[in-house]
Order: sequence, then structure tokens, then C-alpha cells
Amino acid sequence: MPRPTGRVLTLLELLQSGGTRTVAELADRLGVEGRTVRRYVDQLIDLDVPVESVRGRYGGYRLAPGYRLPPLMLGDDEALAVLLGLVAGRRAGLTTTHRTASETAAAKIRRVLPQHLARRLDTLLEALAFTDEPGEFDPPDAGILLTIADAVRHHRPVSIRYTDRDGRRSERTLHPYGIVAHAGRWYVTGKDARIGEDRTFRLDRIADARTLPGSFEAPEGPAAAQRVLSGFATAEYRHQVVLRIHGTVEQIRAHLPAGVASLEEHGSAPGEDRATERWLRVELRAERLDWLPPVLASLDRPFVIERPDELRDLVIALADRLASHARRT
Repeated sequence: MPRPTGRVLTLLELLQSGGTRTVAELADRLGVEGRTVRRYVDQLIDLDVPVESVRGRYGGYRLAPGYRLPPLMLGDDEALAVLLGLVAGRRAGLTTTHRTASETAAAKIRRVLPQHLARRLDTLLEALAFTDEPGEFDPPDAGILLTIADAVRHHRPVSIRYTDRDGRRSERTLHPYGIVAHAGRWYVTGKDARIGEDRTFRLDRIADARTLPGSFEAPEGPAAAQRVLSGFATAEYRHQVVLRIHGTVEQIRAHLPAGVASLEEHGSAPGEDRATERWLRVELRAERLDWLPPVLASLDRPFVIERPDELRDLVIALADRLASHARRT
């Protein structure tokens, strides 16, 4: 799609979000000059889209009340892709607080499908099985999700009201870097302006989000998803675990992913092949330690427990139990 046409459609999306948009605001969003915005408005009017001009200090453009887009037309493959996406999204827990929205959307699409395609879709859904159980998560509010997404895109600070895992409520100013979907939940990562440090927040724990004046510079460095995973691996929990494991990064990551543990090469030579087995320093934090001995056993690699001593005792106890079971006849 040519860039000018794409911008005209973006202009229509902005006007559809409601309210009156100033020429300066639209020009900033579209990355064009004010006179170009006026030209795009004329193109929408030529397409019979009722764009109204509002005069005065707070004037600009808005859509005439009651305007709706024409019916959406989807091809067979497109309709199938949308329906499968809705099914997968519900299973993964990636929905908003309007839980019925995906169900009603799917029902509307199914009603207009050709009969032969509807039968094929039903056959697919009957044959489809999942290896995991559907997620039972608290979904975020759609308005909050969209407000923060807009702030991420335009590098604008937001004020959020947040409740942490201990039930403590606070109001924070956040410079959001990105929104991340992980393990059935939505997260936003960014800089907490009050303390000047990066933080990750669960979107379903945000009660309100308001865009604030001004802007911020997005930092260089890891992408939002990597920041979230690193935050999980270094979060404050009861136990700090430090290990040395002899193996490759891939072998260790298969059992201790980036969201669980951080890896640091321990005594390796510069330029050493990453596929070469070597000692790697592994650090993680955990509220409980009882899940770690089975993980270390499944790794089947040499390891050293630097701390805590309690983990060493749990590993020895597991080894004794396994040896006792193996001797039984």
C-alpha cells in the first residue's frame, strides 16, 4: 500500500477514536505538515466519509456523529485465520476484561461464512487438541491496554494506579518501552520515573492509566521482551541461587529459560564456540527451592552449588530417595 494511502487510512482511524483532533496533533501523529493533513481530509471527504471542520481555539477535525465503517469483507482464508486466532487467544489467556468480545466476534464471523467453509471449520475445531490446559488469568482492561500502547508508540509518559502482589497500592509515572505477552499474561516494561529504574508491571493489576504531557527518549539496549524476561530472572524472592553448570547454553536454557535464570560464562576463553561445553555461572531467585533438585537432575550435567546450602541438602536428599527406589525389587 502506498504511503500516502496508508496515512489517509491512519487519519481515518484516529478520527474514529472519537473527539476533535487538532491539525497539529494529526500532523504529529502522521509525521506530515498541516497542509498535508488538510489534503488527506479532502481525500476522505471525496470518499464520502463525513469529516467535519471545527473552528475556534480548540478546533480541528472530527467525524460526523453516527458514522460507521462499511461492512468488513473477508476472504475464506482470512475468515479462517481470524477465527483460529480468536480460539488460540482465548486458550492462551490473551484477552481483555471484555471476555465475551472474542466469543461474539467469532459468532458474527461464523454466521456469514459460506456453508461449506463453516462445515470445514467445525471439522477442524473438533479434530484440534491442545497439550496444555486453558489459562485462567485475570485479563487487562482494553482501555488501559490501548492507552499504554499509544504511549509506547509515541514515547509519552503515563500515570498508572498499580496494586502489587502484596496488595499495596501506589500511583506511578511510567515511561513505557513496550508491551509483552508472556505465559498468558500481559506486561508493560519501562522506567519508573520516581525511582529512576526500569520496572515491569502486570497490566491486569493497573486500575487506571492516563497519558501525561511531554515525551521521553526510548533507551538503547535490549528489546522489551528481553527486559521482561531479565526482570523475572532477577526479581526479589526469598532465595538467591548461584550455580556453576558445565554444558552449553542451549542445554541449560532447555531447563532454565531466560525468564527463570541468568547465565554468565565462567572462565571461558575469548571467542570460544558457544556450542562448546564449558562452565557457566547460573543465577536465579526463587520463593521455594523444592522444584530445583529435579531440574538439576534432568539436566544431567556436572554442577556446583555455590549457594544456598539448603539447596545442596535438598539435592542430596533427592539423590538418596532415587537410589533407594532404584534398589527396590
